[in-house]
Amino acid sequence: MGSDTIVWISGATQGLGEGLAATVPYADARVINLGICPHPILESLHFDLTKPASWDAIGDHFRETLCGFKGRRAIFIHNAIVHGLGYVTEVDRAAYQAEFVANGLAPLILGDMFLSAVEQHYETGLVMITSAGARTPFEGHSAYCAAKAAVEMWVRTVRRELKRRGRKTWVVAIRPGFVDTPSTRAEATLPGDAYPLGPQMARQLASREGVMTPVEAARGIWNMLPPQGDASILLQGEMVIPR
Repeated sequence: MGSDTIVWISGATQGLGEGLAATVPYADARVINLGICPHPILESLHFDLTKPASWDAIGDHFRETLCGFKGRRAIFIHNAIVHGLGYVTEVDRAAYQAEFVANGLAPLILGDMFLSAVEQHYETGLVMITSAGARTPFEGHSAYCAAKAAVEMWVRTVRRELKRRGRKTWVVAIRPGFVDTPSTRAEATLPGDAYPLGPQMARQLASREGVMTPVEAARGIWNMLPPQGDASILLQGEMVIPR
């Protein structure tokens, strides 16, 4: 007998994604990691955010897995990102392009693939993990901030489109707040002239004020699901804000 819940999480091998995978609240759920690195325990499917040719395999997997699905729910949490850092005109052009493709275009295409594969006789939900960078200009992260803003607008628009078409799938973007991950710790080591937010992040990590572990953040996110009300963007705490 198959699981009555399927959860896909991109980037489930570290940081927030690992926390989300470890805290799935549904008993006997089938949890699938999507990303470059295989998970040591979970079923994993390889793809690369920076290589659009690899994305079709994810769409095929969604369709094949959900064809004839008789369970209760199917959820996709897109969490994976590609980290880039540098001021505009000062970074490698190819890397700058790849970062926006990974963080701005890939979520939209993967989301469309998931929404195209699900049916309406079971609960279906799509979560986009976003960032305060969608509304706050973090210097050194121009491509990242633009990508997250694009993802949030996509969520707002898609929610309205699905409602107009009478589809019950819930779609939401979540800003997780300040999560203590390898990437945030790496950025916190950077000098202010390279990344103005770095020193403030270091101070906040040292004080632990407003900082969550990946498991704490993940539990908070799961507690928000399925989303209640009409909000397209859900907030869990605050990321550091430039002063």
